[in-house]
Amino acid sequence: MTSPAVRVARSHERHTVAAILARAFADDPVVRFIFPDGRRIGPFYDALMTHEHCARGSSDIAHVDGEPAAAAAWDPPGHRPGLWHRLVAGPVFARRMGPAAAARGQVVQRAMDDARPDEDLWYLALLGAVVTGQGCGSALLEHRLATVDGPAYLENSNARNTPLYERFGFEITREIVIPDGPTLWGMYRPGAGI
Repeated sequence: MTSPAVRVARSHERHTVAAILARAFADDPVVRFIFPDGRRIGPFYDALMTHEHCARGSSDIAHVDGEPAAAAAWDPPGHRPGLWHRLVAGPVFARRMGPAAAARGQVVQRAMDDARPDEDLWYLALLGAVVTGQGCGSALLEHRLATVDGPAYLENSNARNTPLYERFGFEITREIVIPDGPTLWGMYRPGAGI
């Protein structure tokens, strides 16, 4: 296998990025908390990429041997979805998730929002690989962080990923405990390139 080739995802690849992330996060503790039966994960990620993490030029895709292998979704400082996205997001998420999953999702979102630093920063909303052990996570982080000059933040839901993020300057700054659910770790990286 060759090294991952990373580039900014094109706008027409939104569904490809969503599909990669849905597969990569299928066994994630937070996703399993929200969707214990494993159903509706794909439509949920499609809605996330369409209505929440939808800033132009802020998603990256990694290819291994020409095939999509991993993706990352970043929100730039001050990102807020446009009015149309905000108006339709609620009904779209409710329909795609179902009432019980939507309620659990709101609990998770509230806990993450409460823990997020109150400053303008780059937010790594999602990073996942369907091809593991090929350096896709490192390649995606290196690609985006090379262009970022301000602070960055992420929530890590899998302790195995902590060393990866620490190699790129992220430090655990808070523990986020979801009531009756999993624990996440808020990780912050001060400004400056890699």
